Amino acid sequence: MNHPTSTILPVVLAGTDVEYAEQGHRAEYAEHGHRAEYAEHGHRAEYAEHGHRAEYAEHAEELLHRVTFVVIDVETTGWEPGPDALTEVAAVRFTGGEPCGVYHSLVDPGVHIPELVSELTGIDDDLVYGAPDISVVLPRLVETIGDGVLVGHNIGFDLSFIDAALTKNALDSIHNPVVDTLHLARRLVRDDVIDCKLATLARRLRLEHLPSHRALEDVLATADLLHAMIERATGYGVFRLRDLLSF
Repeated sequence: MNHPTSTILPVVLAGTDVEYAEQGHRAEYAEHGHRAEYAEHGHRAEYAEHGHRAEYAEHAEELLHRVTFVVIDVETTGWEPGPDALTEVAAVRFTGGEPCGVYHSLVDPGVHIPELVSELTGIDDDLVYGAPDISVVLPRLVETIGDGVLVGHNIGFDLSFIDAALTKNALDSIHNPVVDTLHLARRLVRDDVIDCKLATLARRLRLEHLPSHRALEDVLATADLLHAMIERATGYGVFRLRDLLSF
């Protein structure tokens, strides 16, 4: 099956996760959970310390069903932004729980993808051959993000790689407000699960999408998790953007 290396669409295409499943990128890869490991090594999931809690006073009182969330995920050649590079990016915009925009692309990292990483993600040198350079991908990614509230699972990992790429390409860093589903899960369901890896949460909460260490599929699973966590958070009086960002 042939897959485009770059996709920018107004809505999420039905069957995307089925296509990835046919490639064999199943949820068992997520058991190795390098995002959770990254968080445990002192890279704070909240990411506020790095300036990614921008001024949001203009939208702070917005009810959550009116807020545009942009769920992001990246795949990389390794674990250190700078020395390691992006191999895949995905961003999906949601308003009122419904998708309203997608950007997804493989990325030519310009370096060899280690075998260990390829085993984890299914992304190897052959798959990224002919994919666009990061200098082409970044403007489209930033355009898709726009002024939305960024969401990710241990989003500090994703943003650290995106920021490193933006800096390398002399582009401005992203300073949107940030919501981390890892933080929300630790607040809301930690006692109900053995860990807060995305794959564990997806299975335990019976989310529609399962992560597979592919960017778009992981974005869809993270979006499911976000909506599940928002639903639970309403029981704690979380109804507006300011409530969620301070929860």
